[in-house]
Amino acid sequence: MSDETQLEEFLKFQQGIIDEFRANAGKVGGMFEGSTLCLLTTRGARTGRPRTQPLGLIQIDGQHLVVASAAGAPTHPAWYHNIRKNAVETGARTYRAIASIRPREERDRLFSEIAAQQPGYGEYQTKTDRIIPVVALHPIDLGPDRVKHLGDELVELHGWLRGELTDLRRRIDAVVEGRADDIAPQAEGGNPLAELRSHCLDFCHALNVHHTGEDIGAFPVLRERFPALEPVLERFAEEHKVVADLQNRIKELVEDFAPDRDDPVRLREEVADLANRLEAHFDDEERQLVTALNAMGPAPVRG
Repeated sequence: MSDETQLEEFLKFQQGIIDEFRANAGKVGGMFEGSTLCLLTTRGARTGRPRTQPLGLIQIDGQHLVVASAAGAPTHPAWYHNIRKNAVETGARTYRAIASIRPREERDRLFSEIAAQQPGYGEYQTKTDRIIPVVALHPIDLGPDRVKHLGDELVELHGWLRGELTDLRRRIDAVVEGRADDIAPQAEGGNPLAELRSHCLDFCHALNVHHTGEDIGAFPVLRERFPALEPVLERFAEEHKVVADLQNRIKELVEDFAPDRDDPVRLREEVADLANRLEAHFDDEERQLVTALNAMGPAPVRG
């Protein structure tokens, strides 16, 4: 039997399981009778086409787990490379999920429990030199009553930074349009230019703390749990460097700015450039990372 014929026979067999699973609320007979299965639908990284495969579904510590065993083959199964976002069918429920590859220490513990429950997986590991991955499927819960998660906190922090940036631009507009009365003290006794400098420094410091926290805190964890995010995280880290350079230029302009000598329009243009870059960066981060961050658990309670 040729390889092509074998593949056709396998796909036909697999489709039969899928059809039986869907027709019987997740129950199948034959060699999988009594097993807990799920249907995992991924999209090809290159083709974008959906592909569904039946997999064994294991529940440990409240997690839905699947194992990239490929029956002990020397390479990971094709679905493993396309598992960032998925549709999962359990028979009783269909849900969208984001997948995370469990870190080595946790993987070893989970795999040991899985093999104790279903020895076949342990036998598959003896057939291959690769470490068979354990993958957790995290339902994407958009319910209004859930607790705040890390992704929600990112959106909230971005919202605060957007507000601070809007205020900074408003203060610069006041200088450009002459509403600052050539840095004359306000009624409250404050100096508009001094306030502008202070606000600019505070904003730049807050943004730097935020990006540094992502670079040394959130991003390494996301890389470990969600390898498919690696190119996105690398791009965001490079964007942080570009933003930092632009921040430094703006800080220099604000610190050295003298209304009787310098053109405030240049300052406004620099800040507008920063604002446009940040808006695009924040939008992209939220689109790419919020779901993954939310899958990692609740945000810490901050006093």
